[in-house]
Amino acid sequence: MLISEKQHGVDMRSHDKTIRDACDAWLKQCERNNLERATIRSYRGHVDHHIDQKIGGLLVSELARADVKDFLDDLQDDGLSRAMTKKVLGSLRSALGEALDREWIAHNVARDVKLPRNRRDEEERTIPTKEEIRVMLEKAPDRHRPLIVTAIFTGMRISELRGLTWDCVDFDRKLIHVRQRADRFNNMGKPKSRTSKRSIPMAPVVVDTLTAWRSLCPKGDLDLVFPNGKGKIENHSNIHNRVLVPLLVENGIVDDNGSAKFSFHALRHAAASLFIEQNWPPKKIQALLGHSSINMTMDVYGHLFESPEEDVKLFAKMEKDLLAA
Repeated sequence: MLISEKQHGVDMRSHDKTIRDACDAWLKQCERNNLERATIRSYRGHVDHHIDQKIGGLLVSELARADVKDFLDDLQDDGLSRAMTKKVLGSLRSALGEALDREWIAHNVARDVKLPRNRRDEEERTIPTKEEIRVMLEKAPDRHRPLIVTAIFTGMRISELRGLTWDCVDFDRKLIHVRQRADRFNNMGKPKSRTSKRSIPMAPVVVDTLTAWRSLCPKGDLDLVFPNGKGKIENHSNIHNRVLVPLLVENGIVDDNGSAKFSFHALRHAAASLFIEQNWPPKKIQALLGHSSINMTMDVYGHLFESPEEDVKLFAKMEKDLLAA
C-alpha cells in the first residue's frame, strides 16, 4: 500500500466503510474461526435486531464515544435489559475491533464506553436452600436422579452434563473430566472457554450413583452418561420441562405463581453455595466451576463469602488489639 493511501494508520480508501460493513466482516471472521453455531447466531441477533437498525449506516471513521453512549441509552429506553445491552455492546466492540484490524479506523471508541452498573435493577440470583436441595435429591425419579445428583455435587453446566461421556468419568481416581459440551443444537464441541476444561472430584454419592447408573444407562454411539431414551443427546428443553419442572412443582418448590422456582442453572448455584460453605478458597471454587476469572466468581458469589457474625468478631479483635497497646 502506498504511504499516501494511509494516514495515521488508517487506510484512506476505507473512508466509506460503515458499522454495517464492520459487522459483516466480523461475523464472517467468526465463521472462519469456526465459532459454535449458537454463538454466531447470538452475535447475528445482536447485529440484526439492535446494531444495524440503529447505527448500521454510520461511517466507522466518524463514530464517536458520544454516538455509542447514545446508542446504549436508546437500547435501554426501548426496554432492553441491562444484561442484553451489555452483550450488544460487546458485539459492537468486537465488530469495531475487526475494523481496527483492517485499518478502517485508528481507534475502537466502543472500548472507552462503559455500561454503568445498577445493582438495584439486577435480579437476585435464586440459590436453592439446603432443604430444597435435600428434597430434590430424595424425590428425583430413579431415571433422572443420576443427573440431578451429579449436577448438585459438581456444579457442571447443563451443556457439560449433556455432553459428558463415560470415558470422561474416572472411577479409579474419582474424577469427572470436562472435555466437551453439547450446544443448544445438540452438536458436540469444545468447552465454553479454556478454563472450562477441568477435572472435578466426585463426592461418594456421585461415585455410587454413577456406578449403579452405568449398567442401566441407555446405550448409544456417543456413549453418553445422560442421554435420552435412545442413547442420543438430550435436549436442554426436555431436561427443563420433563425433568426439573415436574420435580419442583410436585414437591412444592414453586414461586408465588405456582411455577417452578428456578431453572436447571440454579443447581450450579447450589453447588457453588455448598463449596463456599465448606470454606474452600475462592480460587479453588473458580477452578471447579470453570469460570474464566476469579472476578467472575466473586461477582456472582461474592456475597456468599460474607459472614456478618465473623466480621463482628474481627472488629472486636481489632478493638482489643488496639486498646491493649
